[in-house]
Amino acid sequence: MPQSGFASRRTPVEWGLRGALALFAAVVGYVSVSQTFGFALKANPQRAHALAPGDGRITARLAQKMLLSKQSARARAADLARLALRQDPTAVQAVATLGLDAQLRGHTAAARRLLVYGNALSRRDLQLRLWAIEDAVGRNDIPAALVNYDVALRTSRTAPELLFPVLAAATDDQAIRLALVKTLSGKPAWAESFIFHAAVNAPNPRAVASLYRDLRRAGVSVLDEASSVVINRLISGGFWEDAWSYYAAIHPGADRRTSRDPLFTSRSTTPSLFDWTPINDAGVTTSIQPGNQKGVFDFAASPSVGGTLLQQIQVLPAGDYRLVGRSAGIDQDEGARPYWILTCRRDGRELGRIVLPNSSRLNGLFSGQFSVPSGCPVQVLALVARPSNSASGMTGQIEQARLYPVR
Repeated sequence: MPQSGFASRRTPVEWGLRGALALFAAVVGYVSVSQTFGFALKANPQRAHALAPGDGRITARLAQKMLLSKQSARARAADLARLALRQDPTAVQAVATLGLDAQLRGHTAAARRLLVYGNALSRRDLQLRLWAIEDAVGRNDIPAALVNYDVALRTSRTAPELLFPVLAAATDDQAIRLALVKTLSGKPAWAESFIFHAAVNAPNPRAVASLYRDLRRAGVSVLDEASSVVINRLISGGFWEDAWSYYAAIHPGADRRTSRDPLFTSRSTTPSLFDWTPINDAGVTTSIQPGNQKGVFDFAASPSVGGTLLQQIQVLPAGDYRLVGRSAGIDQDEGARPYWILTCRRDGRELGRIVLPNSSRLNGLFSGQFSVPSGCPVQVLALVARPSNSASGMTGQIEQARLYPVR
């Protein structure tokens, strides 16, 4: 059923497919012919046609190239397409050429009749599917357009390269997004690839986050990697609230007033910036080694090397907070021991630091306090190594780290 308002929202709705001529030109390189010599000469259909003037598929290809090359050749292209159909009534490219010519002439009814005929010949032809998408868009029919997207993506290996970008851009439109959820709920083979493509390439990460929420409600799984990409893009774009809202939606129990995963148990291989993120740099090696109930953050730094070892972005409301935890294996001079630091992400302002004692003291326990002022909505909690003069550099582990509000 046509959707109202489809045609008026031009940028996301037209999906980059409003120009039929440009649309067919974009994919003409993907079409092949079955004859060996025809395939070898597909870049030169004139020569192929000279070698096999009676082959309807080669004639159809020449007709298509002539139509796309210049407007003055349209009449000749249409004549060749009709000849191709006389030579081979199953020459789908000839049908597409005649349909495009009819569409360019404004003969919509004739173009649609040819589309019906082309569909009867083949549901797998990419050009016909693109033509069907264009026709559905022209009729403001989102479901029909998505049906043809689905068919094209199921049956053509080259379709994702062409169609994923425009479909990802279309997620900005709510009506399209909701219809897309229904399509992806059918779990087509291309669903997972598209979901990740949208995370990385869609122009509006907020729209992708909305799509992911709807997909989860519909029972469609979204890879952790894709979710992390979207969260990080939202954070990088300054959409802190959107980023946290989506993170909290996929991590039940997440509380913006506290840090996350205090015992390092997460097994995610693609953490978001709201998760613990180990930092590996020249001379610094770090890793999180998760366990079933308790994990550990392990780190090592070469002599005279310092820098950030571990970090996690926070969205703490203004107020006072305490950091508590436990270390193991840290044994350094006072000026070389690592420290925790909380900074304002917006301007890098330091909100406090806690130097870790050697792990032999107090059984490795550490604690300290930070104060978050107003006007600092996003913070970075980081563990930082200071250069050590020890011949073995610095090694150690963090077994627990939790930041929480002071009541």
